[in-house]
Amino acid sequence: MKLQSIMLPGISVQRPFIIAGPCSAETEEQVITTARGLSSKGVKVFRAGIWKPRTKPGGFEGVGIAGLPWLQRVKRETGMYVGTEVANKNHVFEAVKHGIDILWLGARTSVNPFAVQEIAEALKVSGFDGPVLVKNPVNPDLELWIGAIERIYNEGIRRIGVIHRGFSTYDKKLYRNLPSWHVPIELKRRIPEIPLICDPSHIGGKRELVAPLCQQAMDLNYDGLIIESHCSPDDAWSDKEQQITPDILSYILNMLVVRETKQTTENLMQLRQQIDEIDAELLSILSKRMRISREIGQYKKEHNMPVLQTVRYDEILADRIAQAEKMDIGSHFMKIILEAIHEESIRQQIEVLNK
Repeated sequence: MKLQSIMLPGISVQRPFIIAGPCSAETEEQVITTARGLSSKGVKVFRAGIWKPRTKPGGFEGVGIAGLPWLQRVKRETGMYVGTEVANKNHVFEAVKHGIDILWLGARTSVNPFAVQEIAEALKVSGFDGPVLVKNPVNPDLELWIGAIERIYNEGIRRIGVIHRGFSTYDKKLYRNLPSWHVPIELKRRIPEIPLICDPSHIGGKRELVAPLCQQAMDLNYDGLIIESHCSPDDAWSDKEQQITPDILSYILNMLVVRETKQTTENLMQLRQQIDEIDAELLSILSKRMRISREIGQYKKEHNMPVLQTVRYDEILADRIAQAEKMDIGSHFMKIILEAIHEESIRQQIEVLNK
């Protein structure tokens, strides 16, 4: 691929490229107040959801076309560039007609090749020449993500970037969406010239996680950040838990450490980041295992079975320790780990029996 820069005139090419604004455009006053606050902090690109695809019906799904003139007003009064998400061809045509500068495809759209193709063709027909950003699909499917990029590229669009917003899972976890950093890292390896933007708001799902996720993205050499910021986050109509005020955003950005030194080998920070990611995956896997243990506990309760099944436990110990030794993991260490997991599984099953 021969891609062109997604940078806009008047914006520094230094990392990070910042896009900020509320999850949803709710009212004209909310949009303008938030934009003014962000502009005063030096933010050059304002984002706001006009159309909001929700997981279930009944939630706030955006103000629609009525909100586009509000973004036009942001441009006039603050000089900021504006961007929004599009999910079909009509969204594209309306956004282009209203002078929107940056468009992106959401995770629920990039998972659907038919929708992506429709948008790609609409971008070509409309003559849109601004940056187009593609969020990762909701599931960690790298080929699907690359396929969405290629569909847009094949329609003649050259100013393409990607947004990493994490991957959905139904299990309890620290993050709203698992970062699975290895997926965007592999994408960057395969398409080195593509700009990579992190969405810490959707990865974390909690405002207290925005700052550490921003720093981690910078340490992984991301080009930019897209962060949800609201003039009054606790009153937001959607995703209020993950939005921050312009003042807090400014503080986070000022505290970022941006390392530009290039190294030919992985440094200690990168290796530690890999450890952090693996630990998060381990916790997620343990959570899944305990969920299944509780289901087993329910089955035993319904069938009047004792919790402790000694033969099964002995089989697990012998099998897993043998597997661990083949992977250069010490048998004593593996035995301690398995005993701890078994003890917690028994505790959770007993809780189920006693309910």
